[in-house]
Amino acid sequence: MSRLYLLRHAKAGWALPGMRDFDRPLDASGRADAEIMGTAMRSRGYVPDLTLCSNAKRAKETLEGLAGQTDTGKVLFFDTLYSEDAAGYLRLIQEHGGSSSLLVIGHNPMTEDLAMAVSGDGDETARAMLNHGFPTSGLAVVRFLDDLAKASQHAGYLEAFLTPADL
Repeated sequence: MSRLYLLRHAKAGWALPGMRDFDRPLDASGRADAEIMGTAMRSRGYVPDLTLCSNAKRAKETLEGLAGQTDTGKVLFFDTLYSEDAAGYLRLIQEHGGSSSLLVIGHNPMTEDLAMAVSGDGDETARAMLNHGFPTSGLAVVRFLDDLAKASQHAGYLEAFLTPADL
């Protein structure tokens, strides 16, 4: 059995004039939410062996907030987690799927699209929450019977969906 944790970056501020979207930092509520999610992950035993994180500033700052509260395992950074679609996310997960648990810190709509695509079944409450959207700092926990290198559409079970507002 393996677990995939899909985390949308925390809330970022608006870009200042001349600032690239890629460089937007978290706002105060985003920093607090990242720490809340780190605490929630630790208390539930959601500890990844490996973290794949977007190189965008807001994703890196989300990782920092999490890492102050829980173990994030080995961390690898990818520009493609900013620019790829959900299929690109899945390819990256499959390439690094040798771990029994993997955290991806990315962006929407890719994170939401991937969570929906790989969750063939799941907890009724978690599925209902995910169907209402994937807010910043939202965390989808998807369980697979096999190795994450074999993760595919509809092969996972949505075990939980957490948001800071629900904690």
